[in-house]
Order: sequence, then C-alpha cells, then structure tokens
Amino acid sequence: MHALALLAAGVTVMGAIMVITRRVAVHAVLYLVVTLLALSVVLVLLGASFAAMLEVIIYAGAIMVLFVFVIMMLNLGQPDSQREKEWLHPRAWLGPGILATIVCTELLYCASPLSGPVRLPLPITVHDVGLSLFSRYVLMVELVSFLLLAGLVTAFHIGRHREGGH
Repeated sequence: MHALALLAAGVTVMGAIMVITRRVAVHAVLYLVVTLLALSVVLVLLGASFAAMLEVIIYAGAIMVLFVFVIMMLNLGQPDSQREKEWLHPRAWLGPGILATIVCTELLYCASPLSGPVRLPLPITVHDVGLSLFSRYVLMVELVSFLLLAGLVTAFHIGRHREGGH
C-alpha cells in the first residue's frame, strides 16, 4: 500500500513540475488534469474518499473547463490553425498520457481482487468535512474566497485591457 501511495505522490509531483515548465498553456492544463487525478488517488489511499471525489468533480472537471475557456477567450500567441496543428502531435500528448496510464493502472490494481485485502484508514464523511469547514477552518474558507475574488478581478482587467488594444 505504501508503494502505491508513493507512486501516486510521484506522479503528482512530476505532473506539477511539468505544469510549471510547459510553455504552451494547453499542455500545462493537460498536465494539471493528470496532477489533480493523481492527487485524488493519494486522497483515496489516505481514506479521504469524499475529498477525492470533490477533487475530481470540482477541480479536474469544472475548474479545468474554466481554464480551457479562459485560454480560448484570451487567444494568446500564434494563429489558431498553426496552434491546433501543434496540439495534434503525439509528443504533446505523450507525457500526460504516460502519467495518466500510471494513475489508471494503479486505480485498477487497487480495485482488483489481486491486490488482496486493503486496510484503509477510517473514511472521512461529508459530516466531518462540513464540521471542519464551518467551525475549525472557517477563516481559511473566507480567505480562499477573497483569493478567488482577486483572481476574478485580475482576469477581468486583463481581458478589458486586451480588448481596448492598449
């Protein structure tokens, strides 16, 4: 079980490094999706299956769609046809594909009867998460909302500045 956790953590760290070092924004988004999925595997192995589901649904799903939408809206860089041809090269998909294959293989191994009985920690329930968010960590939740508001205002100003042609 420790080897699976270390493998998932390694994929998470490798994906995060690739997100930071990519020059093309769409490639960074692909690596970010793989990183978020690998992080959800780590959360499942720690017994936080509810947090892992939230990670996949909210971050790897909804937030990544938002990122792709913003990238399309800002239309940074090269002309569209040249950029789309570059995305179709297999080398653009090779790294995220390999990391995603490792994560999927790990999940299939954990779900198969070959892995034997798996002793996971006690699961974290929705009730536990709600109590933590609105009692112990309520200040952190409010600070994150201010951070998201600052990001929204920044994106608005970048889009407005670009539209005006200044």
